[in-house]
Amino acid sequence: MEFVLYLVLGGCAGVLAGLFGVGGGLIIVPALVFSFTAHGFSPEVLTQMAVGTSLATIVFTSINSILEHHRRGAVRWQVFLWMTVGILLGSVLGAVTASKIQGPVLQKIIGVFAILVSIQMALGLQPKGGGDLPGRVGLGVAGGVVGWASAIFGIGGGSLTVPFLSWRGMPMQQAVATSSACGLPIAVAGAISFIAVGWHNAQLPEMSIGFVYLPALVGIALTSMFFARIGARLAHRLPAKVLKRLFALLLFSVGLSFLI
Repeated sequence: MEFVLYLVLGGCAGVLAGLFGVGGGLIIVPALVFSFTAHGFSPEVLTQMAVGTSLATIVFTSINSILEHHRRGAVRWQVFLWMTVGILLGSVLGAVTASKIQGPVLQKIIGVFAILVSIQMALGLQPKGGGDLPGRVGLGVAGGVVGWASAIFGIGGGSLTVPFLSWRGMPMQQAVATSSACGLPIAVAGAISFIAVGWHNAQLPEMSIGFVYLPALVGIALTSMFFARIGARLAHRLPAKVLKRLFALLLFSVGLSFLI
């Protein structure tokens, strides 16, 4: 039953990744926290395990989402390249930061973030256009901030990258597609960093590599890789307003449960 849960979770995360340009981590992290708690994992490490495992699964989700968006010519690769320079450094720093925060405190931080994102999605809040995209340095700095925050929250960065790119004048479909591409370096750098910082932790359960729990990684990856393409296709065909509001309601409930 545990593995079936991970398969279902992967399918949901994959659709969200392709549809909204998010890596699915906003669903994966809370679900893994609840799952790991139910399995009696140490509260000192389970939140970091949820974040690290989420980032590792986003590696697979991002690849398929990127392929579908690239096929439609929507990814701005020049923007991706310069943001990635900052993303790689920011993701490593974010993983180190998360490893230093106590598990219960990290859960509350993630809960607040989930609530803020849910409000933004429900109300359709978007920053007003701020002109053209910044230059190479500006994109690198933005990537560093996105990478740092994403590694802490275990997300692919879409909830941060999409509003930023949209604010700087990029059309929404291109912003979603480019955000999906940026999720790959965030996930790779973040997952490797979480493996490294958790490598010698004695409180980890069996079948863990650092702060990455292998059964959850395999189960989620198997289905997310397929469903990410479905989500990306839906992003180009369906109005997403109702789905976004339902997703926002789910996120709000999850975030609130972390704070109570």
